Amino acid sequence: MKLYGSTTSPYVRRIRLFLSGKDYEFINMDIFAGPGRELLRAKNPALKVPMLEDGELIIYDSRVVFRYLSEKFALAPLSWLEENRLTLIDAANDTFVQLMMLKRSDIANQPEKLFFKLNNERIDTLLTTLNGDVEAGHFSQWDYPAICLFCLLDWVAFRELASFDAYPALQDFWQQQQTQADIATTDPRV
Repeated sequence: MKLYGSTTSPYVRRIRLFLSGKDYEFINMDIFAGPGRELLRAKNPALKVPMLEDGELIIYDSRVVFRYLSEKFALAPLSWLEENRLTLIDAANDTFVQLMMLKRSDIANQPEKLFFKLNNERIDTLLTTLNGDVEAGHFSQWDYPAICLFCLLDWVAFRELASFDAYPALQDFWQQQQTQADIATTDPRV
């Protein structure tokens, strides 16, 4: 199996952490330019990472890659509540990615503008909900949903997109997971 992606992508990192201890090859690529962009264009019409290549089969998107790997390794499916929590994590991640791309395009966050107003509200609602889920113990096991939450939080901190001061359970969760297997080797800062 080959996992294609970049070391800075939280979506790629979640699959790398999920595959911890498994036999696979990680292909790190620059997805924005040069040969990495061309490879991505040749193999994945969505032009997103991660993507997983297993023999002749290429799987796009982290949620689909996870589902494929879960079936391949004969793991129990996620519950509907876990699926919903992943949807919240993905929604937060997608929103933060959009805000980062605007920032990199020199478009400042303008809270009075509709796009920013709705996305800032969305982020607060999502983080508040996830904070409550952590407080309720829903992320107490180091499993795929917890990996995804950690990757979101660590990426937001890495990109300096938000503070977790208003979300103490998320802050504590993020700090407590720093010693999990392969956290250091998948750190986007290195």
